[in-house]
Amino acid sequence: MARRSFALVPASYVFLMRGREVLLQKRHNTGYMDGFWAAGAAGHVEPGETARQAAVREAREELGVAIEPAGLQLVTVMQRTDGTDTPREQRVDWFWTAREWHGDPVIVEPHKTWGLEWFPLDTLPTPIPDHERLVLDGLRKEQLPTDTAHGFPEEAAHLRSS
Repeated sequence: MARRSFALVPASYVFLMRGREVLLQKRHNTGYMDGFWAAGAAGHVEPGETARQAAVREAREELGVAIEPAGLQLVTVMQRTDGTDTPREQRVDWFWTAREWHGDPVIVEPHKTWGLEWFPLDTLPTPIPDHERLVLDGLRKEQLPTDTAHGFPEEAAHLRSS
């Protein structure tokens, strides 16, 4: 039997929160979700790094802010895929919020980010990647399960928490 290649790609996302507002960046020139509003900071977890460490690093690299690791609140872990019957990869994403940080958020990577703005959770811009919209909607409603799933066929709906 032929073995097919499969990858699990880990990433951390950081939503800086100011009351009921969230800081989003507009992606630009990255080749992935360009033109979309997305988490202020996000990126892959590097080898030998925890998801929390990745979140701290990404906030520093992308927004120029320092977040204490204990200052991150894990809001959900999402398992997601592309929705096909035979995906070549799945992703596991840790979504964090931070309400305290050192420094003012700025665009550190202008070659990847076109804009950086605060938005009320009740009036988010469009477009936002579907998987991030799911988390932001949960933050707005204050009803976000510890684990979420996105992109799986309906028969895998039992994986989603209610």
